[in-house]
Amino acid sequence: MISVLLIGKGNVATHLYNAFLKADTIDVTQISSRNLTIVPNADITIIAVSDDAIAEVSSKINNNFVVHTSGACAITELNNKNRKGVFYMLQTFSKGKKVDFKKVPFCLEATNKKDLQLLEKLAKSIGQNVYHINSEQRKALHVSAVFVNNFSNHMYKIGNDICKDHNVPFKILEPLIKETVLKIETLSPEEAQTGPAIRNDKKTIENHLELLNKKQQKIYKTLTKSIQNGN
Repeated sequence: MISVLLIGKGNVATHLYNAFLKADTIDVTQISSRNLTIVPNADITIIAVSDDAIAEVSSKINNNFVVHTSGACAITELNNKNRKGVFYMLQTFSKGKKVDFKKVPFCLEATNKKDLQLLEKLAKSIGQNVYHINSEQRKALHVSAVFVNNFSNHMYKIGNDICKDHNVPFKILEPLIKETVLKIETLSPEEAQTGPAIRNDKKTIENHLELLNKKQQKIYKTLTKSIQNGN
């Protein structure tokens, strides 16, 4: 049995807590980051708070092994005096949306081999996909994730805005979105690229720009140029 103390009450902490509750090999306790006057001991203390709060929260914890869940922060962001690690899950977490941890990549880091093995055992109690990723690699992964998740979702938002402005159901685009995602399972993103930019279809590009507002035009031009330049 692995004892886990989970500090935080946000989306990541809530999803993790619910997953650990269902694992027979995990004894989990959850507390708020605002209530650190009494911190229970645990084999692993997981800080699941905002990136800006990691240093401050960790400095108040004396437990033997403390990890954070951030993709953007290095292991050195932890200010606890004892052993350190990272328990990063590369996934988007939203309230009310269940997460299948069996499909979630766990990116782990620790300051010694024994702690890394302990984190791997913890990850495999709720998931399957485990990777040993250092701080520099994790930073690159996190930036990549922003592009493929946050930025692409913003493109969906813009697409939805355009549909609304012209009384077109956004739902019509859903099969296209799903097919785009499925294609990169068999093709590289570069091979899967289609559309007027890659074809250099100038007339279509001009027609699109005429339809868009100034902010949308700026984004459209930037992305079109990036696609055509191959970067």
